[in-house]
Amino acid sequence: MPLWLDLLRTPMAAPETRSLRRMRLTWQGLCIGTAVAAGGFRPLHRLLGDRATLGVAVLLAAVIGYGALYLARKHCADEAYLAELAEPRP
Repeated sequence: MPLWLDLLRTPMAAPETRSLRRMRLTWQGLCIGTAVAAGGFRPLHRLLGDRATLGVAVLLAAVIGYGALYLARKHCADEAYLAELAEPRP
């Protein structure tokens, strides 16, 4: 069997649970919020002053922290799912 076909047939990720879906959507929302805040930083800075810098920094820290938490939990779920698939069934 060609490698590409073997990879295509291999399960790559666990089914998404409700909790992981909520985490993914929250993380995506934080990413979009950070992009919007960074893209519109000039008007935001004029409106809020130096607090805008702090706000964008907090958003960026939240994206990094929450993203790391989400990716760690997703990795654990994927590993558990793949281990379950690898177990021989009676």
